[in-house]
Amino acid sequence: MWRDPGAPADSFYETRPECTDVPKSKFRIKAGKTLSARKWHAAFSPEGYLDIGKTLGRIHRGGIHPSIRGEVWEFLLGCYDPKSTFQERDEIRQRRRDLYNTWKEECRILFPLVGSGRFITAPAVTEDGTQCLDPMVLLENNPENGPVVLQDVTIPTYLEKITDKRIIQWMLTLHQIGLDVVRTDRTLVFYEKKENLSKLWDILSVYAKIDSDVGYGQGMSDLCSPMIILLNDEADAFWCFERLMRRLMMWALEYDPDLFWMYEEADDKSEEFKGRMKSLRHYGKYERENMKNGAKNGEDPPFPISVFLVASVLKEKSAILLQQAKGLDDVVKILNDVNGNLDAKKACMAALKLHKKYLKKVL
Repeated sequence: MWRDPGAPADSFYETRPECTDVPKSKFRIKAGKTLSARKWHAAFSPEGYLDIGKTLGRIHRGGIHPSIRGEVWEFLLGCYDPKSTFQERDEIRQRRRDLYNTWKEECRILFPLVGSGRFITAPAVTEDGTQCLDPMVLLENNPENGPVVLQDVTIPTYLEKITDKRIIQWMLTLHQIGLDVVRTDRTLVFYEKKENLSKLWDILSVYAKIDSDVGYGQGMSDLCSPMIILLNDEADAFWCFERLMRRLMMWALEYDPDLFWMYEEADDKSEEFKGRMKSLRHYGKYERENMKNGAKNGEDPPFPISVFLVASVLKEKSAILLQQAKGLDDVVKILNDVNGNLDAKKACMAALKLHKKYLKKVL
C-alpha cells in the first residue's frame, strides 16, 4: 500500500550555506498524523481548556508541526495546566515575565553585561573574587568597542573585589556559558545574529544565578537552544527551559549514587536509612533491580545506566572511529554527527545488553 513519505521539516531551521555536512532530519510532516496548527487550535474549548489526551495521541503518531512546536512544548513541559483557561494562562504568563525581568535586572546590577546584547568568553573574576586584568578580558568587559590599552581602561566598578562566595561562583560560570554559547547549533543561520547568542547567554546566566544548586553545566546550552528558536519572548523561553531542568532533575534521581550504598548496610535502622528506603519507592522497576543486583555484593556502587548508553554509542561508531579518526578533531566531528541523528530506542536496547554482560562478569 502506498504511503505518504511526508514533507521534510529542515526548511524551518535554515542552515548556513557553507555547512554542507549537516545530517538531514528524519522527522517528516505527514498529513493526518502530524499535529497541525488547525488540529491544535481545535483541541481548545471556547474557554481555553485543552483536550490533552487527544493531542498526545496525535503527537505520538506523527509529532508536532514546527510552526506550533513552541506553544505545544509549553504544555508538554508543564508550564501551563491543560485545565486552565485562556485568561488564567495570560495572567500566569505576565507574572512569569515580570519575575524573569526582575531576576534579570538583579543579575544586571551584579554584572552589567547581562541584558546588554553582549556576552563574555573569558573569566571576569578569579576564584578569590578579584578582577581579571588580562587585556582580552578587559576588551570583552569594557562597554566601549575598539582596541584596549590596559592603562587607558577604566576598571568597571562591578569587577572590584567580591567577597560573597555564591556571587563569585556565579560570575566564574559566566565565561563558561559564553564559551558554550558560541559553539551551540553553530550550523544554524539563526545564531549568525549576535542578539540571539546573547539571548541564550542571558537566559543561562539568569538560571545559574537563581538556581545556584544546579548552576550551569556543559550541555545546558544545547537544551536551552530550542526554546530560544521556538519562542519569540525571552522570558517564555526561560520558563520552558526552567521546567525542562526540573524534569531532568527528577529523572536524575534515578541515578543517585548514594542510594546504592544502602544495600551494603541492610541492617541499618537509622532514621536516614528508613527515609531513603521510603524514597526508593519512587524509582523505576529496572533501576531498583539494577541497584539491588549491582550493589549488594561489591564494595563499589554499580555504574549508572547512562554510562552503558555512552558505551553503546561508542561501540556502534567504533568501526568508523578506527578507520577515519586520525586525531581528536576527527573523533569530535564523528561524534558530533550523532547529535540529532541517534536512534534512541536502538541505543537504549544496546545499553541494556552491555549492562547485562557487565553484571554477569562482576557478580
